[in-house]
Amino acid sequence: MTPTALQTIWFILVAVLFIGYAVLDGYDLGAGFWHLFAKTNDDRRTILNTIGPFWDGNQVWLLTGGGAMFAAFPPAYATIFSGFYIALLLLLACLILRAVAIEYRSRAGKPGTWDAVFGVSSALAALLFGVAFANILRGIPLDASGNYTGTFFTLLNPYAVIIGLLSVAMLATHGALWISLKSGEALSATARAWTDKAWGVYLVLAVVGLVLTPWRIPRLFDNVNAHPLLWVLPVLTLAAVVLIGVFNKQGKTRPAFLASAVGIGGFVASGFAAQFPLIVPARNPGYSLTIAHSSSSPYALTAMLIIALIGVPIVLAYTVYLNRLLGGRVTTDTLHY
Repeated sequence: MTPTALQTIWFILVAVLFIGYAVLDGYDLGAGFWHLFAKTNDDRRTILNTIGPFWDGNQVWLLTGGGAMFAAFPPAYATIFSGFYIALLLLLACLILRAVAIEYRSRAGKPGTWDAVFGVSSALAALLFGVAFANILRGIPLDASGNYTGTFFTLLNPYAVIIGLLSVAMLATHGALWISLKSGEALSATARAWTDKAWGVYLVLAVVGLVLTPWRIPRLFDNVNAHPLLWVLPVLTLAAVVLIGVFNKQGKTRPAFLASAVGIGGFVASGFAAQFPLIVPARNPGYSLTIAHSSSSPYALTAMLIIALIGVPIVLAYTVYLNRLLGGRVTTDTLHY
């Protein structure tokens, strides 16, 4: 069954929302990772303040993406959220603990404890996102009714763990660049060194992932082979990853950060493009959920699209405005957290 234009538009919109989340919340998850390695209290407070005005707004993109999937593709939402139930609860715990740590770290005593909670929960969240993404690419064990037949440990297969580690390295690179952009001279120089270390691991794991993927999941290349223009996505992604290191070595932090954002967006976009028209691939291809068979009614999709065409530009405008308004560097004189 061929997807309709409405179904395709909603597939693209869900992809855009998750790309937005990966790029925006990616830098504060990455910053949280480096919080573990900051040597002084001022540096740790500065890192928190670089993300302070943004982290909660960034998470709205995740809620919106999940809400859009629930509204537009209910069976897919039900299958993913029930199959990944334990992993998603663990992820939710990480996101809650991060929020608590940010707010309590300088107010509730024992800052060292909250520093550990913030850093570990940030790194674990980045790992879980990568593991979940890899399992969606690989295909999950489903029965004929679309019910998940595996366990939590089924998700921790070697391919998923490698992509999970790639996700950690990717977001650590992104976060280090954000810290470098937003902090004073000394911490900014330290963050550039962090970027070099994380980028080296990121590049190696990206190459490993690119080698493993066609071997483990050959069907992901069906769309790009059928539509060669789609090769732009993985090529642009790999080029962006290489440019991160080039720009960072030249001291061009802003172009490096933009390249990192393109790289993250490219990885997610490539995954969505490779899956289309599947939204939940199954190990048994006959049990996979497509957007044609998993969408809401045309009336519901149309009504929601009207709302989305109003709401999404507002969210984008607000995000741009907030980053322009609070675009300066954080100094020790302006610490809040």
